[in-house]
Amino acid sequence: MPNEKEGSSAVMNRTVVERKSDRELVVKRTFDAPVHIVFEAWSKPELFKQWWVPKSVGMSLVSCDMDIRTGGAYRLVFSHPAFDQPMAFFGTYREVTPNQRIVWMNEESDEGAVTTVTFEENDGKTLVTFHELYPTTAALEDALAGSAEGLPEQFAQLDELLAGRS
Repeated sequence: MPNEKEGSSAVMNRTVVERKSDRELVVKRTFDAPVHIVFEAWSKPELFKQWWVPKSVGMSLVSCDMDIRTGGAYRLVFSHPAFDQPMAFFGTYREVTPNQRIVWMNEESDEGAVTTVTFEENDGKTLVTFHELYPTTAALEDALAGSAEGLPEQFAQLDELLAGRS
Protein backbone atom coordinates (compact mmCIF):
# COMPACT_ATOMS: atom_id res chain seq x y z
CA MET A 1 0.00 0.00 0.00
CA PRO A 2 1.40 3.41 -0.85
CA ASN A 3 2.14 5.75 2.04
CA GLU A 4 0.18 8.62 0.52
CA LYS A 5 -3.09 8.78 -1.31
CA GLU A 6 -4.79 11.80 -2.75
CA GLY A 7 -8.44 12.67 -2.54
CA SER A 8 -10.31 14.50 -5.26
CA SER A 9 -9.69 17.98 -3.82
CA ALA A 10 -6.68 20.24 -4.20
CA VAL A 11 -3.23 18.75 -3.70
CA MET A 12 -2.60 21.12 -0.78
CA ASN A 13 -5.35 19.32 1.16
CA ARG A 14 -4.36 15.79 0.26
CA THR A 15 -5.10 12.89 2.54
CA VAL A 16 -1.99 11.16 3.82
CA VAL A 17 -2.39 7.52 4.87
CA GLU A 18 0.46 5.89 6.80
CA ARG A 19 0.86 2.53 8.39
CA LYS A 20 2.75 3.38 11.58
CA SER A 21 3.26 -0.16 12.89
CA ASP A 22 1.91 -3.67 12.46
CA ARG A 23 -1.29 -2.60 14.28
CA GLU A 24 -1.57 1.17 13.63
CA LEU A 25 -2.95 3.27 10.82
CA VAL A 26 -2.76 7.08 10.77
CA VAL A 27 -4.61 9.29 8.29
CA LYS A 28 -4.11 13.08 8.15
CA ARG A 29 -5.74 15.85 6.20
CA THR A 30 -5.94 19.61 6.62
CA PHE A 31 -9.37 21.10 6.00
CA ASP A 32 -9.98 24.71 5.02
CA ALA A 33 -12.47 25.32 7.84
CA PRO A 34 -12.32 26.33 11.49
CA VAL A 35 -12.15 23.56 14.06
CA HIS A 36 -15.69 24.01 15.40
CA ILE A 37 -17.18 23.43 11.94
CA VAL A 38 -15.00 20.37 11.32
CA PHE A 39 -15.87 18.95 14.74
CA GLU A 40 -19.58 19.43 14.01
CA ALA A 41 -19.21 17.33 10.85
CA TRP A 42 -17.83 14.50 13.00
CA SER A 43 -20.31 14.87 15.85
CA LYS A 44 -23.71 15.70 14.33
CA PRO A 45 -25.39 12.66 12.76
CA GLU A 46 -27.13 14.70 10.03
CA LEU A 47 -23.73 15.98 8.84
CA PHE A 48 -21.78 12.77 9.46
CA LYS A 49 -24.21 10.84 7.22
CA GLN A 50 -23.39 13.17 4.33
CA TRP A 51 -19.70 12.28 4.10
CA TRP A 52 -18.81 9.11 6.02
CA VAL A 53 -19.59 6.53 3.31
CA PRO A 54 -17.37 6.65 0.19
CA LYS A 55 -19.74 7.17 -2.75
CA SER A 56 -17.75 4.76 -4.91
CA VAL A 57 -18.61 1.69 -2.79
CA GLY A 58 -22.37 1.85 -3.44
CA MET A 59 -23.32 1.59 0.23
CA SER A 60 -25.87 3.68 2.09
CA LEU A 61 -25.75 4.75 5.70
CA VAL A 62 -29.37 4.00 6.56
CA SER A 63 -29.17 4.67 10.29
CA CYS A 64 -26.79 6.86 12.27
CA ASP A 65 -27.26 7.01 16.03
CA MET A 66 -24.53 8.94 17.84
CA ASP A 67 -24.51 9.96 21.51
CA ILE A 68 -21.24 11.88 21.32
CA ARG A 69 -20.07 12.24 24.88
CA THR A 70 -17.62 10.34 27.04
CA GLY A 71 -19.41 7.08 27.84
CA GLY A 72 -21.94 7.55 25.03
CA ALA A 73 -22.52 5.06 22.24
CA TYR A 74 -22.90 4.94 18.48
CA ARG A 75 -24.55 2.58 16.03
CA LEU A 76 -24.17 2.90 12.27
CA VAL A 77 -26.22 0.67 9.96
CA PHE A 78 -25.19 0.31 6.31
CA SER A 79 -26.93 -1.33 3.38
CA HIS A 80 -25.49 -2.49 0.08
CA PRO A 81 -27.32 -4.01 -2.89
CA ALA A 82 -24.98 -7.05 -2.85
CA PHE A 83 -25.89 -8.00 0.74
CA ASP A 84 -29.20 -9.44 1.92
CA GLN A 85 -28.92 -7.99 5.42
CA PRO A 86 -27.83 -4.55 6.63
CA MET A 87 -24.46 -4.35 8.41
CA ALA A 88 -24.22 -2.69 11.82
CA PHE A 89 -21.13 -1.14 13.35
CA PHE A 90 -21.30 0.01 16.94
CA GLY A 91 -19.27 0.95 19.98
CA THR A 92 -18.72 3.42 22.76
CA TYR A 93 -17.05 6.79 23.04
CA ARG A 94 -14.17 6.57 25.49
CA GLU A 95 -13.34 10.29 25.39
CA VAL A 96 -14.96 13.33 23.83
CA THR A 97 -13.38 16.76 24.18
CA PRO A 98 -15.32 19.19 21.95
CA ASN A 99 -13.27 20.71 19.13
CA GLN A 100 -10.20 18.70 20.18
CA ARG A 101 -10.59 14.93 20.37
CA ILE A 102 -12.94 11.98 19.93
CA VAL A 103 -11.93 8.45 20.96
CA TRP A 104 -14.17 5.47 20.30
CA MET A 105 -14.01 1.69 20.57
CA ASN A 106 -15.39 -0.34 17.68
CA GLU A 107 -17.19 -3.21 19.42
CA GLU A 108 -18.90 -5.17 16.64
CA SER A 109 -16.16 -7.84 16.82
CA ASP A 110 -13.07 -8.83 18.78
CA GLU A 111 -11.01 -7.32 15.96
CA GLY A 112 -12.39 -3.80 16.42
CA ALA A 113 -9.98 -0.88 16.56
CA VAL A 114 -9.68 1.94 19.04
CA THR A 115 -10.08 5.07 16.93
CA THR A 116 -8.75 8.47 18.01
CA VAL A 117 -9.53 11.58 15.99
CA THR A 118 -7.82 14.85 16.92
CA PHE A 119 -8.58 18.33 15.63
CA GLU A 120 -5.94 21.09 15.57
CA GLU A 121 -6.76 24.57 14.26
CA ASN A 122 -4.12 26.82 12.74
CA ASP A 123 -4.99 30.07 10.92
CA GLY A 124 -8.60 29.04 10.33
CA LYS A 125 -7.68 25.62 8.93
CA THR A 126 -8.03 22.34 10.81
CA LEU A 127 -5.65 19.39 10.78
CA VAL A 128 -7.55 16.16 11.42
CA THR A 129 -5.51 13.17 12.52
CA PHE A 130 -7.39 9.86 12.40
CA HIS A 131 -5.53 7.13 14.30
CA GLU A 132 -6.63 3.51 14.52
CA LEU A 133 -5.03 0.92 16.79
CA TYR A 134 -6.05 -2.66 16.02
CA PRO A 135 -5.76 -5.58 18.46
CA THR A 136 -3.83 -7.71 15.93
CA THR A 137 -1.83 -7.38 12.73
CA ALA A 138 -4.47 -9.49 10.94
CA ALA A 139 -7.21 -7.05 11.97
CA LEU A 140 -5.25 -4.14 10.47
CA GLU A 141 -4.61 -6.14 7.30
CA ASP A 142 -8.35 -6.80 6.98
CA ALA A 143 -9.10 -3.09 7.46
CA LEU A 144 -6.52 -2.11 4.84
CA ALA A 145 -8.19 -4.47 2.37
CA GLY A 146 -11.62 -3.08 3.21
CA SER A 147 -12.94 0.03 4.90
CA ALA A 148 -9.61 1.84 5.39
CA GLU A 149 -9.12 1.93 1.63
CA GLY A 150 -12.00 4.41 1.38
CA LEU A 151 -10.62 6.94 3.88
CA PRO A 152 -9.07 9.29 1.29
CA GLU A 153 -12.42 9.42 -0.54
CA GLN A 154 -14.29 9.96 2.72
CA PHE A 155 -11.99 12.83 3.66
CA ALA A 156 -12.44 14.37 0.19
CA GLN A 157 -16.21 14.16 0.71
CA LEU A 158 -15.80 15.83 4.10
CA ASP A 159 -13.77 18.57 2.39
CA GLU A 160 -16.67 19.15 -0.04
CA LEU A 161 -19.20 19.30 2.80
CA LEU A 162 -17.07 21.77 4.75
CA ALA A 163 -16.61 24.00 1.70
CA GLY A 164 -20.34 24.56 1.73
CA ARG A 165 -20.44 25.32 5.47
CA SER A 166 -17.43 27.60 6.03
